Amino acid sequence: MARSSPLDHGELTDTALHVMLALTRPRHGYAVMQFLTERSAGALTIGPASLYTTLKKLTGAGFIQETDGEGSRRVYRLTPRGHEVLINNIERRRRLLAMADQVMEEA
Repeated sequence: MARSSPLDHGELTDTALHVMLALTRPRHGYAVMQFLTERSAGALTIGPASLYTTLKKLTGAGFIQETDGEGSRRVYRLTPRGHEVLINNIERRRRLLAMADQVMEEA
């Protein structure tokens, strides 16, 4: 029996969440890497292999789609379902952090 992917249930890995955040505006792969590095002040870097593997998985899950590119570059954007999944994952992480803050204050 094949194991289901967390993506099947709308659960994003940290890398997938970061990539989807970058794709709130249409971007090609290199622009996604630049955006994440710049917005994180260099704390977050995603290499090409990880990025393109993640893009392939997110496309397969229907969370992003390829749009008309810039020359030979493939441009990606969130789908409406992807936007919904992104919002849900952000909210889930907010709840987790709120719980962690509460637990740490009680410690």
